[in-house]
Parts: sequence; structure tokens; C-alpha cells
Amino acid sequence: MRLNDKYLLLTGASGGIGQAIAHELDKTGVHLLLAGRNKEKLAALQQKLSGNHQLIEADINTPEGRQAIVSAAQQVNIKLFVNACGVLSFDLFEQQEAKLIEQMITTNLLSPMLLCQQLVPLLRQHKEAAIINIGSIFGSIGHPGFTAYCASKFGLRGFTEALQRELADSPIQVSYLAPRATQTDLNASNVTALNKALGNAVDAPELVAKEVMKLISGANKQCYMGWPEKLFVRLNGLFPSIVHNALVKKLPVIRRYAQQ
Repeated sequence: MRLNDKYLLLTGASGGIGQAIAHELDKTGVHLLLAGRNKEKLAALQQKLSGNHQLIEADINTPEGRQAIVSAAQQVNIKLFVNACGVLSFDLFEQQEAKLIEQMITTNLLSPMLLCQQLVPLLRQHKEAAIINIGSIFGSIGHPGFTAYCASKFGLRGFTEALQRELADSPIQVSYLAPRATQTDLNASNVTALNKALGNAVDAPELVAKEVMKLISGANKQCYMGWPEKLFVRLNGLFPSIVHNALVKKLPVIRRYAQQ
């Protein structure tokens, strides 16, 4: 898909992955609608970009916020929607606060679904359009300590897959990107310590952004990032007991860092 002079909506633009995606897209000559809750971060991001972009300070978890985003998208007739919204909480499920569980399910799954529902009629007006949802490797592998987060990303993956098939005869290509651990402010100090203790590789947000660009320009509808993470996704689908046993062995380490 050629992006020059086209209009694109990016939610979660004030986050680490969102900002990296904005920088990559800015190089293409696209006009960005940058939506996020943090006004200061959005303004700082705009200062670093070269293109003519619009800021939308809005909370997608409220009807008013979603409507503000949709109204701005309608005014410029967007051709592409990239959903990079996401929140993360690492804790043992029994000890996790109910409000954090609700926040993860709402931000990572329900609100993107409701926003997509409002944007699909707008995107249908083009001969070629796209939706890209940023998920997670944890949308395919249930990981101890991230139970609610996994549930939200499993849901986003299922939603994206179903929408891909429902819109298969439409002009809209629906894609899903699953990053592995990524270096952003979403990671609390105990998450960073856990990744180090388990020997997990951590990608820069810029690497995720480059994979987004590949999805936009290519025919692939999904991408799972990292090795051996993408292998574990396949193993978990075919032989879940292998991945189960491997993660259960790590439970003492996971519990130790979750309780910090």
C-alpha cells in the first residue's frame, strides 16, 4: 500500500511502540492522526516529526474519547488504522487488583474492538485500506504472572483473526503483529528483572515499528516476532504440554519477581 499523502490513524501514539511507529510512518510522507491520552508526550512526539500531523488527546476507554477519534478520522477519510494501545501489569493473578484486570481487558481488547467497529464503514469507502492490531506473543502463549494480560491479548488475536475472515471480501486488509518482550515504559522494574533472570531477549520499539511497515507493504496478515518465541507459538498450538512444562519449571523464578 502506498502511503504518500494518505491519512492514517495511530492510537497509543504516546507509548513507546506507538512513538516508534509514528517515526517510521513519518518517513513515508503520510499524514498522521496521533491519538493518545498523554498530551505532553503527544506534543513532544510532534516536535520530532517532520510531517503535517494532527494530535488527538483522547481516551479510547470512554465513548467520548472514541467518538473524538472517529470524528477526526471522518474529517480526513483515513485509509489505515494502526492500533498500538496497550497496558501491562505483572503480578500473580490471586494478588492482582480487580481494577487493573478490568483496565487491561478494556484497553487491550474491548476498546479497540469498539473503535474498529466504528471505523470499518469509513475504511470501506476506499479501494484499498487496512487495520493493524498490535498484539503480543503472550496472545498465543499463556504465561504465569501475566494471566489477565494474556487473556486480553488472546482476545485481541481472536478478534483480529475473525475480522480478517469477515472482511475477506472487502477492501480492508486486517493484520496482526505479535511482538515479544519490548523495551518500553510499560515494563515495571520487576518485569525487566524477570526478563533478565529468564534470559529473555528484549527488542527495541524501533524493531516493532519496522515490522509494522512490512505488514503495510506486504501481503502477510500476521507476524510473530523473535526466535525462539515464534517457535514456542507453534509448539504451544501443536504440543502445548511441551511449553507448559517448560514454563512450570520457571514458576519459582516468576513468583519471586512477581512478589517484588
